[in-house]
Amino acid sequence: MNLSVEIDPGSGFCNGVVRAVRQAEEYLSREKRLYSLGAIVHNSLELERLKAKGLEILELEDVRRLHNETLLIRAHGEPPATYALAEANGIRIIDCTCPVVLQLQQKVKEVYQGMKDSAGQVVIFGKRGHAEVNGLVGQTEGTALVIGSLEEVERIDPARLVALFSQTTKDPDEYAQICRAVEQRCNHTVVFDTICRQVASRHKSLVAFARTHSIILFVSGKESSNGKVLFDLCLSENPRSRWLEDASQIDPSWFLEGDTVGVCGATSTPKWQLEETAAKVSSLFC
Repeated sequence: MNLSVEIDPGSGFCNGVVRAVRQAEEYLSREKRLYSLGAIVHNSLELERLKAKGLEILELEDVRRLHNETLLIRAHGEPPATYALAEANGIRIIDCTCPVVLQLQQKVKEVYQGMKDSAGQVVIFGKRGHAEVNGLVGQTEGTALVIGSLEEVERIDPARLVALFSQTTKDPDEYAQICRAVEQRCNHTVVFDTICRQVASRHKSLVAFARTHSIILFVSGKESSNGKVLFDLCLSENPRSRWLEDASQIDPSWFLEGDTVGVCGATSTPKWQLEETAAKVSSLFC
């Protein structure tokens, strides 16, 4: 069968994830073990690679029992309570919070402090329970309202002053819809543009990539929030989009003569996995 395969040049780890993985690898080149609070990246194969080097994933309850060890804070960031717990337990922190997320945390805290006396409401558009969102809510002493869809805008009290933020990895177009709906509902709304520029530009380039290939192979862990957003974007532009976690899931029946195959992925998908997927397709047909 004659077909061509191309890897999306904009796919792969975002800068925040690259930084976290590099710091983990650097530490593990000197030490046998490193703890990470939560998965450093939402990708099972990449996690297995790092676990083989000595990375151990912990949940918050595990950290409560941890003392005098080293703990990596992943790119998603953490609320202030986590840092207080680490200090109380003598835990050394390797802080890999993405600079974009860290800047957003600081802005949320600043706005929240300025609104307390006026009974304002911080509203965050994001995935409830996501690590980044938890870190943002923590900047407001747990008082921020999290909304995950257009339908949930009605949960906002229209009489209060609203400061609206977004999780950094959300769909820019969806956030724009949320902003318009909140502004229509509420008398006083201040909107903050907090979607990561790298993520926003990836959305635009991925639309073009999906449109210019006859079939899309989207590689990502199923637990990746960003992966779901980007796959849904591909699917909306190209109905022959397939979501797979690794190259072993490729089905030869997906392909047609003359297909132009586009391989892309989430901000949690390593380049080596995209290359592996492209090579698998090439070995089957080219």
